[in-house]
Amino acid sequence: MNFSDSITVLAPATVANVVCGFDVLGFALNEPNDTMHLRLTEQPGVVIINEDDYDLPTEPTRNVAGAALLALLRAVPEAVGVEVRINKTIKPGSGIGSSAASAAGAVVGANRLLGERFSKAELVDFAMYGEEVASGVRHADNIAPGIYGGVTLIRATTPLPDIVPLAAPPLFVTVVHPQIEIKTSHARQILKEHVPLKDAIKQWGNVAGLVAGLLQSDYDLIGRSLEDVIIEPVRSILIPGFAEVKARSREAGALGGGISGSGPSLFMLSREEATAQAVEVVMREVYTSLGLDHHTYLTTINQQGCRIS
Repeated sequence: MNFSDSITVLAPATVANVVCGFDVLGFALNEPNDTMHLRLTEQPGVVIINEDDYDLPTEPTRNVAGAALLALLRAVPEAVGVEVRINKTIKPGSGIGSSAASAAGAVVGANRLLGERFSKAELVDFAMYGEEVASGVRHADNIAPGIYGGVTLIRATTPLPDIVPLAAPPLFVTVVHPQIEIKTSHARQILKEHVPLKDAIKQWGNVAGLVAGLLQSDYDLIGRSLEDVIIEPVRSILIPGFAEVKARSREAGALGGGISGSGPSLFMLSREEATAQAVEVVMREVYTSLGLDHHTYLTTINQQGCRIS
């Protein structure tokens, strides 16, 4: 174990839920990324150093990267610690996996420094402790694509995460982040506890259709399946301009899309780059007309997940 080694991790933004796949589907984005620098220390424990202006907690138990690293270190028999310096580009509360990027990047980096002793499924398990700090729930739909890359299906999270990587055809992703904040914990609290059977049946069909569409490179089936009859009708009321962005993006040729994670970011999938560019114009027009500051990203699906340099 070399305590002089240090590494840099690029931890990607992610889209969770993917419209109909609440808590079970997600994919990684090529842009934006957080940058994390990690090194092992002879002093056991975790040291967090923030290199951005978000003023996130540095107490490891209250920091998503710290909680994930503490979980990983509990499985390491040696007396060792980790120092991590974090420069976040993915704004907390943006809906594109800010907390997951920190948690996933931390455990992927620590695992490399420790000689790759843990599997990807084990890393997802450790990183979910970070998500629990952020939202109160150990969910993996952002974590899994951040670690595995590409599109992932989370079949189960206990006793160990059962992650199924899904092949997908080339897709362009347009994301708009209106500059408002929606806490994941609040977005979960407003969800209904009971779902009518007819809605559940329709949702199951859409999830199955979306997975089949991805595996078969059937763009039409992907588009038809990007429908959420359970979560979106509730959460969309928190996001100004949602209905207009969705309708006009479809008119511009997008396959479909919706809320990224718990919002406020919205994403749209397109088959062609020119369509994705037209969707980006629509998104900017809607939020400019509403007088809301916003950021847009036009990117593709990141097939690698966290990248180490």
